Amino acid sequence: MEKLFEEGKQFVLQYGGQQFLSFENETALVAEYFQALQSFHLVGPELIVGKIFDDIGFGVIKDALFRELVITRLVYPVSKLKTTEYLYRYKNEMVDVERIYRYLDKLHHKQKNKIQEISYAHTLKVLHGQINIVFYDVTTLYFESEQGDELRVTGFSKEGKHQHPQIILGLLISVGGYPLAYEVFEGNKFEGHTLLPVLDRFKEKYKLDKLVVVADAGLLSTNNMELLQQKGYEYILGARIKTESPTIKNRILALGLQNGESAFIEKSANVKLLVSYSDARSKKDAHNRKRGLDKLEKQIKSGKLTKTSINNRGYNKYLKLEGSIQISIDKEKYSADSLWDGLKGYMTNTKLSKDEVIENYGYLWQIERAFRISKTDLRIRPIYHRIQHRIEAHICIAFCAYKVFKELERQLKQKQSEWSVEQALEITKTIYQVSFKTQLSQTIHSRIYISKPEQEKLLNLFHINFG
Repeated sequence: MEKLFEEGKQFVLQYGGQQFLSFENETALVAEYFQALQSFHLVGPELIVGKIFDDIGFGVIKDALFRELVITRLVYPVSKLKTTEYLYRYKNEMVDVERIYRYLDKLHHKQKNKIQEISYAHTLKVLHGQINIVFYDVTTLYFESEQGDELRVTGFSKEGKHQHPQIILGLLISVGGYPLAYEVFEGNKFEGHTLLPVLDRFKEKYKLDKLVVVADAGLLSTNNMELLQQKGYEYILGARIKTESPTIKNRILALGLQNGESAFIEKSANVKLLVSYSDARSKKDAHNRKRGLDKLEKQIKSGKLTKTSINNRGYNKYLKLEGSIQISIDKEKYSADSLWDGLKGYMTNTKLSKDEVIENYGYLWQIERAFRISKTDLRIRPIYHRIQHRIEAHICIAFCAYKVFKELERQLKQKQSEWSVEQALEITKTIYQVSFKTQLSQTIHSRIYISKPEQEKLLNLFHINFG
């Protein structure tokens, strides 16, 4: 508005035959201008994020509310009630919160499967038609409420909220971190029992013949490996080498691996244990052990340790009871653990090389990042719903938002942009559109208001006309 006002003054000075123009009644002029102004609302997220939304194919879900909820989850992740306030304040849209709740019911009952199919089809296209390696992990999402139900149950919380009811979220992603499928489980379900249900549904739904699954040691169990083998899956699982049999442990230590070296140990006709060694990992392991020991010694001196501390969790395994009450450090056990510094194990039934096994397992960081983005950027929790199908619909919205996040990230990288996804989203939140009527006509004109170079640069990057 200031720019237009200044341009008007310059126009009058240049063409009005006057050397100076006095605005004695400036208030009246401004009031007249605002009468002509029809609206001033945020459009940046729709222009950029909405374009990515359509590129993926989510636009075939002909429901404007679905679009709004996914885009808003990326730029303003709040409760459904605050979402209605955001839509009204920044987009001049009146949406009743009860309408959102009714839509969540529809999403769960009619659209959830279609949404996952769209996401899968787009990921398949991005990966040039081939998905044969998938990555699986779980996380826990707790609820502030103390009241649980059949789904929201207290269990082992990865966030340390053991007293709160929670659910377990299992996520399947592809190479590159693109989300493929997800499932919600009861909060007290053993995470190892979530793997096969997700894999089976995914494999059956998309008629996949061969699938290699990569997962961390938390999902490793003899039963899981046997079932995976029986059902024709190949796998790469993190191994707990310190819990192997004495024979296998002696063979591991006898390998004498140097930095960057690795070796296979045959476990059975189909299963191999791969062990690798890294100097960097060795330094990290030694540092963590020393830090854990220092913490225990400090607690002993302060008298804060009791019998309840004697368990095998973390570095408590270095504690032992002497007599009935005296607690001390088991220095022999501490020293023996140093033999395992730098060693890492992988269990596999694939025919992949040592380097391929290690490389593919290394991609698990992408699923850890997916959970981190979901919990921080997308704020998947706190979850304010208590009805199961609405909880699942909320997670579906977050799943779609993460898919859009990943595609925006891919396109920014492809376009060699200097911005991260977070930076690009911040810029979109500064791009507004102004609509107005002139004195000569009742026609409403709209213009995107550009005030900063990065706004123009971002719109040009995605070939969006803001003329």
